[in-house]
Amino acid sequence: MPGKISKFLHGEGRFIASDELIKQLMEKGQVATQYVDIEGSPTMDVNFNPNGSMNAIEGVTSPDGRILGKMGHTERISSHTAINIPGDKNQKLFQSGVDYFG
Repeated sequence: MPGKISKFLHGEGRFIASDELIKQLMEKGQVATQYVDIEGSPTMDVNFNPNGSMNAIEGVTSPDGRILGKMGHTERISSHTAINIPGDKNQKLFQSGVDYFG
């Protein structure tokens, strides 16, 4: 939407939008990532969706899919980051982009 002000925003990493806009994003496949529980289901449970993002939305794309905006800090990966959280935190997001467009 070049030249238009975004109709969604975030505060403290929380995705906020009208129900209508969320429905449009979902229908158009622009919701790229969501906070999910152990079963892989989108959740509002604070243990998995720590900031209370609406509809558990963590990331969205532009209508053409070329721009990704996400709440989690994928770039913050190191051996000393989130050491109290189990699992592999490297999403390989940047490498995947290089591989795809390279």
